[in-house]
Amino acid sequence: MFRNNLESIAGVSIYPIFSLLVFVAFFTVLIAYLVKMDKEHIEKASRIPLQNSELNND
Repeated sequence: MFRNNLESIAGVSIYPIFSLLVFVAFFTVLIAYLVKMDKEHIEKASRIPLQNSELNND
């Protein structure tokens, strides 16, 4: 059903390629950011839920 409609659109084949490039670029940048992130910041962020629950129990 959709295939016939999509085949009639000129240049429709570029959209899947563009989508794949955006997907790969986004996750490549995200992984690079996470690898370069300060380890102390990650450790602090991982303790936030525990700190909040400890404060409420006092």
